[in-house]
Amino acid sequence: MATIIHEKQDLTYLKWSHIRSSSGTAGTFLKATSTLGGKKTYYKLSNFDPVKGVIGHECINEIIVDRLLTLLGIDHLEYELINANIEIEGRIFSTYLCASKDFKKAGESKIALDDFYRTNSNPGESHYDFCKRMGWQKYIDTMIVIDFLILNRDRHGANIEILRNARSHTIEPAPYFDHGVSLLYSCMSDEEAASFDLLADNPCNNFIGSFSCYDNLNLIGDTKPLKYKLTESDKKFIFEGLDKVLSKTFISKIWEMIYERYKVYENL
Repeated sequence: MATIIHEKQDLTYLKWSHIRSSSGTAGTFLKATSTLGGKKTYYKLSNFDPVKGVIGHECINEIIVDRLLTLLGIDHLEYELINANIEIEGRIFSTYLCASKDFKKAGESKIALDDFYRTNSNPGESHYDFCKRMGWQKYIDTMIVIDFLILNRDRHGANIEILRNARSHTIEPAPYFDHGVSLLYSCMSDEEAASFDLLADNPCNNFIGSFSCYDNLNLIGDTKPLKYKLTESDKKFIFEGLDKVLSKTFISKIWEMIYERYKVYENL
C-alpha cells in the first residue's frame, strides 16, 4: 500500500525545476530528483504558485489512485506521500509531496507513446488501433477504464511510456503513472468539492480516443478489463491515513466519485 510519512522531513536540499502544466491549469508543477545509494528517486509537488505556494492536491490524488490500482491488481508506479519542508527560490514551504522510484530495469530505455507512434504507425492508423496491433489492447483498455473512474484530465501521449529492453528484446508499455490531474484536483475548497458533478463528462486530454472519457469506453466494447469487484468496504483501504491531509468533505466526495463511476462501468 502507498505509504504516508506524516512526520516532517527536511528536503530543503532538493533542487526544483519548473515543468509547465500541460493541462492548462494555472501555476506550475515542480519536479526534483535525488540519488542515494545508487537508487534514483523522483519527487514532485502539487500545483505551485510563486506567490501563494503549493495550492493544489495532485500529490494526494497520486496516493489515492495508487491504492485504487493496488486493489484492482493493476501494475503501476508506486508513490510515497511525504510531509516535508522544501526550499524554492530562497523561500521555505511546508507541504506534502510525492516520491517514487525509477521503474526502468537494467537494459531498459523509455520513449513516450506519441513519439513511438509517430515513427512506427501505419498511414491513417488510429492511436487505439496502433496499440492493438502492437499487442497492447488489454493495457490500453484497462487504462481507458481507470481514466474514466478517476476522470483523468491529462493522459496525453507523454503520460504513456513504452519501455524497450535491449537485453530481452521486448517492447511493452510502462506501469501506469501520473494520475495527479484527476478526481477533484480543480476544487480548492470544501464548497467546490461538495458541488462538483461526479458523473460529468468533462473534457480530458486523452492521447487514446477522444476528449470524452465516456466516449472512450465505447472503444473497449463489451470487454471488462477489471477483474476485481470494487465494494463500499474498499473506502477504508484507499483513504487510510489521509484524514490528516484531506477534509471529510473531500474524502467523502472522492470516494463517491470513484464508486459511482465504477457502477457506470459495471453496468455497461
